[in-house]
Amino acid sequence: MAQTVAQPTTTTPVVPATLPLKAIAPWAVFFGILMLVLLYFVGAEQGATSVVSGEDVHEWVHDARHLLGFPCH
Repeated sequence: MAQTVAQPTTTTPVVPATLPLKAIAPWAVFFGILMLVLLYFVGAEQGATSVVSGEDVHEWVHDARHLLGFPCH
């Protein structure tokens, strides 16, 4: 029985695709502003700084407020 020897093959190195910063920056700013708005509604939307009147927003984010350590009572 004859054994075959595998010939070494040459491969080109794999180069990861580059993503330019100009493509990422608008999305990073958008999501950063979105996170700040969400943080405001969870952490500060009640009382004197309230943007929305009533207790609706407070009740919707009540558990998240406690989970993140914001006092509300």
